[in-house]
Amino acid sequence: MAPEVRVSGPNNEAIGVLSLAEALRMAGELDVDLVEISPNAAPPVCKILDYKKFLYDQRKKQKEIAAKTQKVVLKEIRFGPNTSEHDYDFKLKHAISFLDDGAKLKAFVFFKGRSIVYKDKGEILLLKLAQDLEDYGKVEQLPKLEGKRMSIIVSPKQKKK
Repeated sequence: MAPEVRVSGPNNEAIGVLSLAEALRMAGELDVDLVEISPNAAPPVCKILDYKKFLYDQRKKQKEIAAKTQKVVLKEIRFGPNTSEHDYDFKLKHAISFLDDGAKLKAFVFFKGRSIVYKDKGEILLLKLAQDLEDYGKVEQLPKLEGKRMSIIVSPKQKKK
């Protein structure tokens, strides 16, 4: 504990360098707390404020910041290398709704067993999907083979305000 502290008031007005006992007495008269802000300064800097209200305001600010940040949702759609036209159209409608809702889309073709020989069919299918979704989103990652799955990532287009 330092014998003297630099004190600032509740409205950030500088009060000056006081003895610790005097600063505590001032805070007690105002029915608030004496909070050490910068302990490494010479003399240490303290502020007279309502500590509970200070913590409340900090939490409130953090909640506002968290509410403003956008949460990225990643939706997945799975195809096979020999997906029929009807199934493709059905999944395309889902992909459009996901992108309209603001979610990222990861579409992938899963190759089972020997179907890996149809890699070109899978790539054509994903490129066709990217072309059909051109109005709703932009391709973030072109078709890429990772093990037994080939995937593409499409992010939604920003809506004009």
